[in-house]
Amino acid sequence: MSQRILIIDDEAHVRQMMRLALETSGYQVGEAPDGSEGLKLYDDGSGWNAVVLDQRMPGMDGLETLRRLRAANPGARIIMATAYASIELAVDAMKLGATDFVRKPMTPEALRNAVAAALAKKIGAPAVVEDSAAAMPEPKSPGTVKTITLNGFSILDEGEEKSKAPNERRFVVVGPEGNREEVLVLIDEEPVGYVERMTRRRLPPESSFWTEQARDLLSDYLWSEGKIPPTGKLTVNDLNPDKLPIAERWKEN
Repeated sequence: MSQRILIIDDEAHVRQMMRLALETSGYQVGEAPDGSEGLKLYDDGSGWNAVVLDQRMPGMDGLETLRRLRAANPGARIIMATAYASIELAVDAMKLGATDFVRKPMTPEALRNAVAAALAKKIGAPAVVEDSAAAMPEPKSPGTVKTITLNGFSILDEGEEKSKAPNERRFVVVGPEGNREEVLVLIDEEPVGYVERMTRRRLPPESSFWTEQARDLLSDYLWSEGKIPPTGKLTVNDLNPDKLPIAERWKEN
């Protein structure tokens, strides 16, 4: 029997594209134009294997719809589709039970990869997020997201302990088909010096602040490129000025 996927998105042309992409892979697909209609179709979730859920919708947004879908079925596999992904959104959505993120606009392959990866995951697995960081008024070394999934790829922190140099961060990336590859992210001296000049404090390359910047860089790459870096390496060679207030208040564990 074909697996059934529910698409909840307010844009009709986007729903049509996703429907065609999934039906060509043998899935049965249902559609809803907003969160309220999606909840009615989903009911208790027994008739659906996964949901592709738009984040930005009029009325009930994606996070609220996600919360209600998980209340109806705690084991729901829900893939958030958004053009506005951020670490903050990922943390909020994963705490509510999101299984994956897929970028809009998306390719049919990226959508099918994300759906396949979600279906392969154990039903009811808890969101892999540390709640301890959520209520902290000041940024600390949070390890906020131990696992984050984007476009069917999962980033794991388990490679970090293998880092040998202060300016290295190692992550394990799991692909949509379950393949595991290690990615090395290097911290360049230029952004380290920039933070020191602008904040008058030095956060050395071994600081957990740079671990978070390395994770952000890798997640941004997977989000925009939809693939593991071909060389297995990335470099943090600049810093968004918006991160300077965070650097000023950063506290190590």
